[in-house]
Amino acid sequence: MHCQNVVIALTTRDNDYQAEQSASATEVASRLGVKINVIYADNNAVNQTQQLVKIIQDKAQRPDAILVEPVGTPMYQVAKAAVAAGIGWGILNREADYIPELRRAAPVPVFAVSPDQEEVGRIQGKQLAAFITEGNILYIEGPSTSSAAKLRTTGMLSTKPSKVEVKVLKADWSERGAHQAVKSWLALSTSSQLHIRAVVCQNDAMAMGAREAFASLPEAAREQSLNIPFTGCDGVTKTGQEWVRSGQLRATVVIPPMAGLALEMLAKAVRTGSMPAERTLCAPRSFPAVAEL
Repeated sequence: MHCQNVVIALTTRDNDYQAEQSASATEVASRLGVKINVIYADNNAVNQTQQLVKIIQDKAQRPDAILVEPVGTPMYQVAKAAVAAGIGWGILNREADYIPELRRAAPVPVFAVSPDQEEVGRIQGKQLAAFITEGNILYIEGPSTSSAAKLRTTGMLSTKPSKVEVKVLKADWSERGAHQAVKSWLALSTSSQLHIRAVVCQNDAMAMGAREAFASLPEAAREQSLNIPFTGCDGVTKTGQEWVRSGQLRATVVIPPMAGLALEMLAKAVRTGSMPAERTLCAPRSFPAVAEL
């Protein structure tokens, strides 16, 4: 196998962390002399599957490998087809229980690279404990099909203060989706009865969307609501971290971009004729540090 042409399949252009993924892959590709083609699925799992199936079936222009952050399921059938066609397969930011099966007979690298998603949630629970010890919070969770969303929730619930009650809303990882979910919830007569004391979101874009929804409340409620802590994660330098510095968010969790790391691992595996580690977990960190909150 060569490592000259790699497809990087990301979820959406509309997300600062996905932009960071693309930038990290571009930097590594330039340094290693690898040609990459970054494609986006517009947050549509069917669209992403169709994109990748078309790429796999194009015998004249098949890439050497595909690194994909799945929108929906971990794409077992697509992964199987890619490996059968001699295309390396790397999963980003997602658990995929089929990896060991495909690796057993694969002539190409098959692996997964992800942040420790449960630790992301644990950090958010610890951040929350620095702000409040009891009361109700609003928790904006990613799609139910996402293993990252589930693991972050598990982690957060394990470290949040025991007297904090959690009201969960779901969104699609986007600022717009969270804004709409929170706006619809705020329109309910029951929402004001909860006296929300913090808003914790599974990424920074959703945290900003939630904040915008609270900002649209009538003046008296708006001022009080915008004084509560809003937190997110991803922690991209120019967005999430900057929103913390400007006071729009109280805290975030910095998650390193996986695409560049995965491309480096892929190139090394090809160069040395070895298989990358089956599953690589990267450590997230609180911004600012929990002790400073």
